[in-house]
Amino acid sequence: MTSILSILLALVAFVVIAGLIVFLSVKSKAAKIAFMVILVPVAAAILYFCVQSIMQPLDFQKEQEARKAVAVQRLKDIRTLEVGFKSVHGHYTASIDSLKQFYNEGQMDIVMQVGSQDDSVAVANTARIKKKNPRIKAEQLLDLYHSGENLVFSITTKIPVRDTLCKRPDFCVDSIAFIPCCGDSVQMEAVVKTVSGVKVPLFEAKMPYGEKVIVAPKTKSVDKNGTPIEIAEKYVIKEYLLRGLDHQLVVNLCTELIDTDRYPGLMVGSVSAPNNNAGNWE
Repeated sequence: MTSILSILLALVAFVVIAGLIVFLSVKSKAAKIAFMVILVPVAAAILYFCVQSIMQPLDFQKEQEARKAVAVQRLKDIRTLEVGFKSVHGHYTASIDSLKQFYNEGQMDIVMQVGSQDDSVAVANTARIKKKNPRIKAEQLLDLYHSGENLVFSITTKIPVRDTLCKRPDFCVDSIAFIPCCGDSVQMEAVVKTVSGVKVPLFEAKMPYGEKVIVAPKTKSVDKNGTPIEIAEKYVIKEYLLRGLDHQLVVNLCTELIDTDRYPGLMVGSVSAPNNNAGNWE
């Protein structure tokens, strides 16, 4: 882009300078007017292309950041629901429908701590009551606490997931299924892997800027001298999150990320390596 811009600016300068030289050398007033009628539009057109060459990447970056903000929030919501889902079921899910059902119909345990473990009198009093009545329930302890007993204990209650997670006013659970601005589904995966002898549940959710689609795989051949050569694979970039923006700029961005072994888009979590459910934007 920089080289093209330099060429255009040099061309504008050349046209202006050449125009001034010709204008000053022409004696006829009518010829001068005719020359200016031609020169001004040409210079204006070249200047327009210069401005466009500057603004196009800036507009692309601005729109990319706007879409990224929406996508990141959506991936954060998916992560929040996945963590909640795992706390109830013991594993993650690769199904958006399961996450939506969990949000709409599921319940979570909420543990409320009553009293303080640092209060030795309360600890001793609670132990005495439990020894006297081993089957006493947390609800009965809560009644005693409200009646004035000095106690320490925890009580677990179930509340709807939708009253606990993603309580943002603008949150819509149906939207988490889709990549913004293109309508394609979020790419989800969940596995259980053995890491250092321990089974670890993992998940990932992806929203690619664009995806590499191979149209001709890597092959081996020989040249005219019979020397073995390798023919590189050919691929195209299918747009997702950045669909509708300048295609070449999307290709350039995705190719740069792919060539440097980075994911060409946004993702949270990983099924290939535990990363504490981090997002690649963090």
